[in-house]
Amino acid sequence: MKKVSIIHGPNLNMLGTREKEYYGDFTLDELNDHIIEQKENCELSFYQNNSEGEIVTYIQSCKENKIDAIVINAGAYTHTSIAIRDALLSAEIPFIEVHISNVYSREPFRRESYLSDIAIGVISGFGKESYTMAVKYFNSYFNTK
Repeated sequence: MKKVSIIHGPNLNMLGTREKEYYGDFTLDELNDHIIEQKENCELSFYQNNSEGEIVTYIQSCKENKIDAIVINAGAYTHTSIAIRDALLSAEIPFIEVHISNVYSREPFRRESYLSDIAIGVISGFGKESYTMAVKYFNSYFNTK
């Protein structure tokens, strides 16, 4: 069974209490439960951290732990972190960048990503479904390999 790691970046631990107009009223645990309910033929792991360095270390460990794919919402680090970009490049694991809100309908700085040009794709604006779409894509991706 293929292994997919879901990485939640900074402030995603505050889901359900912050900016509900953008992020909805579900918690991080509820989001993870929703992803688990929608998964198909893969093993999921979940990781959340507010620290850029810890996220980099975790991405590096994904290669060692033979993770087959990554779904990452790097939060604000999407727009600022060359370190996370470099970790994803060095891990050589296919990944999809996801966002709960539609970053293209928000502040202009949110439209810039250090990750999107090296990602398989970007899914933005579908709430919880942004994650499940990414997991479903990887299930299909694995079946064609």
